[in-house]
Amino acid sequence: MKWTEHIIAGAISRQTLARKCVVLLDNCSWTGHECDVLAVTKCLRIIDVEVKISRADLKADAKKEKWWHFLTADEKQDKGIKLDSREWWYARAPSTHPRKVWKHYYAMPKEIWKPELLDCLPSQASGILLLREPRREGEIVTVECLRRAIPAKDAYRLNPSDAIDIARLANLRMWEAYKRLDAPTGLFAEAAA
Repeated sequence: MKWTEHIIAGAISRQTLARKCVVLLDNCSWTGHECDVLAVTKCLRIIDVEVKISRADLKADAKKEKWWHFLTADEKQDKGIKLDSREWWYARAPSTHPRKVWKHYYAMPKEIWKPELLDCLPSQASGILLLREPRREGEIVTVECLRRAIPAKDAYRLNPSDAIDIARLANLRMWEAYKRLDAPTGLFAEAAA
């Protein structure tokens, strides 16, 4: 089986998140950073699932901006950073959770996981989901939770307007997907009609 982001995200959405969440959205940057799967829980918190299909992809994730918190002016003063220094503008600290995210998970094929990869993760609060391909005809991809995510205690709770905004985006994407399925083949078929 050739693993793709869509196979992994689909299995996570249907098996792991479906009963706990009211909205699931793929490739969404509503939080300010891209989420491969953005899930809104029944308690209006966000779960971010990062899908990885290679070890190199997993290791590269630690460099993403979502794992850094840019310090406020007060935080910079508390750390003794001088206003006239270059460091003032770029001062940042590692973050345990991406902005607005309650729980964060990495999802990947089981065969790429090695215990030493724990040291490569940008946050020890991230959970790990491993997927195993079907062993025989008729079976489905299975998802195993190797490590549960540690929730951010101060995580942003969506207000009704936020929840409606995310649900609207999910709705629009659904109709766009139907449109693509129903469209005649060819890149410019719709424009020619």
